[in-house]
Amino acid sequence: MEYTLDQLKKLMAIDSPSGYTKRAAEYLMGELEKLGFKPEMTRKGCVLCCLGGEGTPTVFSAHIDTLGCMVASIKGNGRLKLTRVGGMNANNAETENARVYTRDGKVYEGCFQMNDPSVHVNGKYSEQKRDWDGMDLVLDEKVFTADETKALGIAIGDYVCFDPRTTVTSSGYIKSRFLDDKLSAAILLDVARRISEGEIKLARKVYIYLTVFEEVGHGCSSGIPSDAEEIISVDMGCVGEGLDCKEHQVSICVKDSHGPYNYELTDRLVQLAKKHELDFALDVYPLYGSDADAALDAGYDLRHGLIGAGVYASHGYERSHIDGVKNTLELIRAYVTE
Repeated sequence: MEYTLDQLKKLMAIDSPSGYTKRAAEYLMGELEKLGFKPEMTRKGCVLCCLGGEGTPTVFSAHIDTLGCMVASIKGNGRLKLTRVGGMNANNAETENARVYTRDGKVYEGCFQMNDPSVHVNGKYSEQKRDWDGMDLVLDEKVFTADETKALGIAIGDYVCFDPRTTVTSSGYIKSRFLDDKLSAAILLDVARRISEGEIKLARKVYIYLTVFEEVGHGCSSGIPSDAEEIISVDMGCVGEGLDCKEHQVSICVKDSHGPYNYELTDRLVQLAKKHELDFALDVYPLYGSDADAALDAGYDLRHGLIGAGVYASHGYERSHIDGVKNTLELIRAYVTE
């Protein structure tokens, strides 16, 4: 798993909220080219790469765009009011460090705080609602007015990217913001590496499609190869109350908020997981949509499925486990070689 974890850490080090993904996409292009493939970047900014093979063309998608924010306004005290990109929750990001990227290439650091965050001053600190109206990005700069902040070059629409705080514990837990879905992107890179080195022998034609607008709903709505017959989103497996999946497993989703996934494709995933004695779970995700859903919503005629390593605390400070990564990779290996 060294390659997967190394790629994960490198991807996490590249800030890439939806709409600000060029550097991450270019990094993936470079890594795939190093492996001997010929990736393409779509006009939208996604990365499409054929990994070889013949018959039953299948697209494995993952997304490299993450949650984040933009500057919505510059307040009179020099602090920044933010607007979210994707499903970022203000209360979950309280006290998180962040970076502001200006259009002239400057980067400023700051911390996301309540607008009156001192418990020695704010007598209603515990009662105050944590939302985008009551919280600000406090810049690590000597600014106390809107004009002073604007003089730095900061403007409305600048991207604000939160620190992922990526770490891997000695017990195999992987903790970071934005495991959804850079962990899956790293897994697909490892699949590409194993194909390149001859470890995986393909029994079908395989594409990987690394998208950049999944968190805002239209990642796979365009750019899918015309010969594709199937799409399998490799995204996070949800861990939470009422679900069976754990971080150590590969989740096979049977239904999400868009409806059921293709029965025959899903059944093949289940049978392969059983055959290879993988640790897996079947789950229904009530508040979830995937790139595979976006492809069908856009009118593509495809069989579709969804798998992924179990991820705890989705859209927050997330946690998975190396065993979940292994089970996910082995299920993909079985699917493309049998």
